[in-house]
Amino acid sequence: MISELNQRSREVFREIVEAYVQTGEPVGSRTLSRRLSTSLSPATIRNVMADLEDLGLLMAPHTSAGRVPTDAGLRLFVNGILEIGALSEKERLDIEARCAAGGRSMPEMLEEATNLLSGLSSCAGLVLAPKTDRPLKHIEFINLSPGRALVVLVTEDGLVENRVVEVAVGLPPSALQMASNYLNARVVGCTLAEARAFIQKEMEEQKSQLDTLTAKVVETGLATWAGTCDSQGYLIVRGQARLLEDVTALSDLERIRNLFEALETREQMMRMLDATGKAEGVQIFIGAESGLFSHAGCSMIVSPYMNTKEQIVGAIGVIGPTRINYARIIPMVDYTAKVIGRLMG
Repeated sequence: MISELNQRSREVFREIVEAYVQTGEPVGSRTLSRRLSTSLSPATIRNVMADLEDLGLLMAPHTSAGRVPTDAGLRLFVNGILEIGALSEKERLDIEARCAAGGRSMPEMLEEATNLLSGLSSCAGLVLAPKTDRPLKHIEFINLSPGRALVVLVTEDGLVENRVVEVAVGLPPSALQMASNYLNARVVGCTLAEARAFIQKEMEEQKSQLDTLTAKVVETGLATWAGTCDSQGYLIVRGQARLLEDVTALSDLERIRNLFEALETREQMMRMLDATGKAEGVQIFIGAESGLFSHAGCSMIVSPYMNTKEQIVGAIGVIGPTRINYARIIPMVDYTAKVIGRLMG
């Protein structure tokens, strides 16, 4: 479609999109005549805008003379016209420093990267963290308070992850120690999936020498990990409140409300991010073309990240209104994904 636009149409279209990204408001012919480097009359500009509307690239959101880009228009702009900026040396160093701060587990590092992207982009940040399929070294249950215990999982390569689980009130400390001993005698060197399958089979065959309370602790601990580290991994979303910082109209507020609802549909979000992991480089989903955002007026910019074996293990990106700053955010997401890949080991 880009080949169908002459130079004048491209320039008018570019200015409309860039003005819309900056302000979120419909752009009129008088505003354009002041922004354009060439001297076109408002009447000429209106004719060009009408042609762009006929092509499905622009729309009038209400009765004003202004126009905004459609999802198809934004896609055309991103694919054919957008000039992607480059991160400064300071921005690159900041991303590296924030992600690489020592002493963090992998989930903490990914959460920090998600918070970082959210802050830099004024959007919500999200990451699909990899499933835990590394061989296990140690599992321990630690008493926190009546009815609550901490499950600590350590992998052979040093990854440490924690989960809080509910246990029976009044459970004796000896039951937690027994659960830890039982698991560590059986799961060292196994992946979490292998450990779950083995323990489940042993319990079904009643071969385990555990009392009822301790068996319940073991089952609860393994079920907790199963809920977050399934075949797709688990989803972290941070910074949703930033989406409310730049609301300019009631229509924006409605779009953000719909986006919040979409973010709650985690299963669908994970399928979408999982699909991203099957492609290389930054992926851009705009508005209705994603299926998820058909009513939300939102876009997602996301990139897969790899481990040192160059296997795609997750994805990270941002989600926000369709008028996000694509030129700035695309290289930001791309570089953050590369940094995470280097740190994963």
